[in-house]
Amino acid sequence: MPEDVLRLNKMIFHAFHGVWDEERQVGQRFEVDIAIFGDTRVSGKSDRLKDTVDLYKLYDTVEKVVTKRSFKLVEALAETIAKTLLEKFPIRKLQVTVRKPNSPIRGITDGIEVEIVREAS
Repeated sequence: MPEDVLRLNKMIFHAFHGVWDEERQVGQRFEVDIAIFGDTRVSGKSDRLKDTVDLYKLYDTVEKVVTKRSFKLVEALAETIAKTLLEKFPIRKLQVTVRKPNSPIRGITDGIEVEIVREAS
């Protein structure tokens, strides 16, 4: 049976991640997408917030991870977002994409990103 997907696309944060000291001091824009895989039939039929993942709380949680901590690698940031969401919410499987649109790497004009898929243990 195909899985349903609930997405939060292009959440934008100013944060302090990167390998270079300047990136962690000045900060820059980061974009985060979350895709939650599962079955939305119950919430689709009930139309009740208690039958789904509260997207406002999900956003707040992502915001705290992105803005209150500092990582050198986007991979570590994505992994921490995924781990935190899986621990805090009734999510079985999710995809996290972290995008750094203004990468300081010469020749990269459209940023860098990492996309990971994780499942609850």
